[in-house]
Order: sequence, then C-alpha cells, then structure tokens
Amino acid sequence: MEDQAHQAGPTAGPDHERRWAELADLVLIIGREIQFRGYTDERAIPLSPSEGMVMRHLQHDHAAPPSRIAAATGLQRTNLSTVLRGLEQKGLVERHADPGDGRGVTVHTTDQGRTNYALVRREWATAVAAAVGYDTTNLDAALALLTAMENGLTTSRPQNRAKRTATQN
Repeated sequence: MEDQAHQAGPTAGPDHERRWAELADLVLIIGREIQFRGYTDERAIPLSPSEGMVMRHLQHDHAAPPSRIAAATGLQRTNLSTVLRGLEQKGLVERHADPGDGRGVTVHTTDQGRTNYALVRREWATAVAAAVGYDTTNLDAALALLTAMENGLTTSRPQNRAKRTATQN
C-alpha cells in the first residue's frame, strides 16, 4: 500500500494538507526561536537571516560571484549587496577581484567568518538538542524530510520575484 503522506496536491486530502501546513508553521516558528534566543558565547557575531543564508552558501561555494550567491539564496541583487556590505563590516567576508575576469568580484569567507559560522552552528545544535531533551530517536528521519523539503523548495523557486509578498530578504 502506498504511503498517502507522500502524496501532494489536490489528492492529498484535507488531513494531509492540514498536517503539511502545521509542519510549515512549525519550521517557521522553530527558525524564529533559534534566531530569537541569540548566542551564549560572547565571541559569536549575530547574523540576520539573510546574512546566515549567504554564510551558509559560502561554506560550500568558497569563491562565489555575487550573481551565483543571489541565485543560490534567492536574494535580489540589490538586497544581496546590502547583506555583503554588512558581512564585510563584521569581518566575515571579503570581496576580491575575479582572477578570471578583473571586472568582476568573488566573495570569500574570512577566517573569522568560518570560525563564526562553526560557532553559531554549535550554538544552534545545542539549542535544538536541548529542546528535545537530546532525544535522537527521530533525528535521521527529520533530517531526511527537511532536506527533501529544502531541495524541493529551492529547485521549484519562482523565477519572477516581483510577485513575492509573503517573505522578506
């Protein structure tokens, strides 16, 4: 028998739709709670959600032009420029002339940026682990589901951002 929970769209039924909506609400609430609590380590440099997205991307794409960062994070180029200036002021990223094209730039994390990202990830891990009493029973399943959601949402991201009203950069 096929698992009805994996179906999407109109055939999913009202109960599945309600549960997916509840999951989306919880993801948004959890993200906000993690952001809201701040950091216990005084060395941690707080990041806005947009700054966090850029730093997360740069952990995997170490020398990225702004256009690639914008495409990967879903940020508009004008908003990305503001985010990059803030990250530079915090000492977390640097811009360098693109070695392949002297007119362009690539964005790199600094040592401080890499250290800060690792530090805040440890803080996030501690916060969410403590919130569930360090119970790892469903951790792998949760990671698999959330990774699939992130991949699906990123892949299906609308190209025309002019109609966006529900989210902020």
